[in-house]
Amino acid sequence: MNKNAHAWRLAPLALAAGLALSAHALQPEVASVGPGPDPDATDRLIVKYRRHTHHDGIDAAALSGAERAAARAGSAVRHMRRTGDGSHVLRLNQRLSLERVRQLAAEIQAGDADVDYAEPDRIMRIQLVPNDVSYTAQWNYYEPAGGLNLPAAWDKSTGAGVVVAVIDTGYRPHADLAANIVPGYDFITSSVVGNDGNGRDADASDPGDGVNAGECGAGQPADNSSWHGTHVAGTIAARTNNGVGVAGVAFGAKVLPVRVLGKCGGFTSDIADAIIWASGGTVPGIPANPNPARVINMSLGGSGACDTASQNAITSARSRGTVVVVAAGNSNVNTSNASPANCSGVVAVGAVGRSGARAFYSNYGSLVDVAAPGGDQSTGTSNGILSTLNSGARAPGADTYAYYQGTSMATPHVAGVAALMLAAKPTLTPDQIEAMLKSSARPLPVACSLGCGAGIVDANAAVNVALGTTTAPPPPPPPPPPPPVGTVAELEPNNSRTSAQTLAGAVTVNGRVGASTDTDYYRVSIPAGRSVVITLTPNAGADYDLSAYNSAGSRIATSINGVGKVDSVTLTNRSTTAAATAYARVIYYSGGVGTNGSYTLKVQ
Repeated sequence: MNKNAHAWRLAPLALAAGLALSAHALQPEVASVGPGPDPDATDRLIVKYRRHTHHDGIDAAALSGAERAAARAGSAVRHMRRTGDGSHVLRLNQRLSLERVRQLAAEIQAGDADVDYAEPDRIMRIQLVPNDVSYTAQWNYYEPAGGLNLPAAWDKSTGAGVVVAVIDTGYRPHADLAANIVPGYDFITSSVVGNDGNGRDADASDPGDGVNAGECGAGQPADNSSWHGTHVAGTIAARTNNGVGVAGVAFGAKVLPVRVLGKCGGFTSDIADAIIWASGGTVPGIPANPNPARVINMSLGGSGACDTASQNAITSARSRGTVVVVAAGNSNVNTSNASPANCSGVVAVGAVGRSGARAFYSNYGSLVDVAAPGGDQSTGTSNGILSTLNSGARAPGADTYAYYQGTSMATPHVAGVAALMLAAKPTLTPDQIEAMLKSSARPLPVACSLGCGAGIVDANAAVNVALGTTTAPPPPPPPPPPPPVGTVAELEPNNSRTSAQTLAGAVTVNGRVGASTDTDYYRVSIPAGRSVVITLTPNAGADYDLSAYNSAGSRIATSINGVGKVDSVTLTNRSTTAAATAYARVIYYSGGVGTNGSYTLKVQ
């Protein structure tokens, strides 16, 4: 049996090749639902009349009100069909914007007391779930505990038309990224730091930043090239729905690579010039930037106060309407001592792990604006952030992908969401973007007493607020104190959901797999707005798997690590008013049973 045979996989979406038409349909029907300059435009309305209708249509007197309203809009209308609930579909002779058809529907209803309701016949679409082969490994995009809630946001915006500057180590022309790169610039003035034999030039490609022991100071270790800028850029705008690799947060956006970091880092003066140039400002001796960025991503920093050069550059960029998103830092200290995250006007980003808790390395404090997925590989490599990379140890090699962790990885998630918001509403200012990111963020499922900003950025909620289709929900009440931790013994029989052993609060179960056919169920209650982490620890020679099910019996999570490995799942109750019931199931795969079948199941 294949150990991973029951692991979830994402199947590519299959789309119909065409539209099936009835014999009496008109040829323009096909064109009326095809792509156009306004994908939400429609040529149909749904109208419900209280009377004057029959099985095949509506009386001329009833239709006349709709005809008069359509004529005022410079259009004509005809009856198409009657629906199952007795309403009628009317068709205009041209496509109009969704807002204009809404207005037309309101006029029809206001002008005829016999109309029960009238509304646009909107075009609905499949919700985008990318077919990139490694998308399922990008938990940071879709998991409810620590993820970004991206798929629903992609139905409204992909970042098209927005340029995001990545001020970093440069880029490699990765096949899963290169199509979304626009020409950038190398701002490194030192040929030693630049590692490319020259100073500033128009080549922003990354030659590598690997160093020998002691090259960056006495006692500093040797290190291979990081290809850091390529990883960051891939998170923002890797090509998506192309059937290969990974997805990007704002895959419709373009990345402007601006190289400021090389061997041993980069100079503040170079970084400040890069900020000004990337946002469309003028830097002496440097050609004008033909692709000014609306968003700047800086996954870089150091200790100390915000320096004047950095602050002036950030203020300059903001004056041109550019949002500056900065990593809070990875030193597990207060962000007040981390620059440029402590500069005025930036969006400072802390990191959370897969469980939604603050990552162990992430800086914290009142200057952190929001949090985003940065990964926590202390609980497993796959709990990092997967993105584009290069395989070269020092010099460039082949394209590859890798998991990294850090506030460097959290920051491009937020920069990407800012691009989604700007594509949806280009007139937004940097202050509005920051306020909307904060107001639409959701609380961390695990309390962050040190300060993790307004919460975890929620891409869908942020785009909705930008569009004005919804307002951010009020903050939830503070979570109740956790219940006391206890230890209980497994109570048999518990081999089905109906006979599941009920666990209350935070608890550890001492259980036993009696035979290879044995399976154990545990019933867990998740308070409103909270998350639980369920951890299965087998004995050293055993391989038991962990699955979780909702109250209807549908599987919602699974973990299938190997012999002696710990399995863990995180379950989140998104309701703010009611507790939810879930079931944890321990499943035998291999190893000891009976007296050798011990395990512990911990609920936190």
